[in-house]
Amino acid sequence: MCLGIPGELVAADADNADLAVVDVAGVRRRINVGLLADEDLKIGDWVLVHVGFALSKISEEEAQAVLDYLEGLGPAYDDELDALRQSDIT
Repeated sequence: MCLGIPGELVAADADNADLAVVDVAGVRRRINVGLLADEDLKIGDWVLVHVGFALSKISEEEAQAVLDYLEGLGPAYDDELDALRQSDIT
């Protein structure tokens, strides 16, 4: 199962405006934010990430609510986090 998971923007890519780094449950991953070019994203913003793309900008409250729900899914959420850890850039 592939889930959309909230991630907090923690760094921008100085060489490519379409790329940024998000923190998802302690895992840092480079993602494409090009679909949200009109959103004026900045460090600290939250986005919904799916297969390496930021699909929408969300509030911190919404991000926390989604994370709480996903944690309740158990194995499906754990599988997604394991997949993210394999691509951790730190």
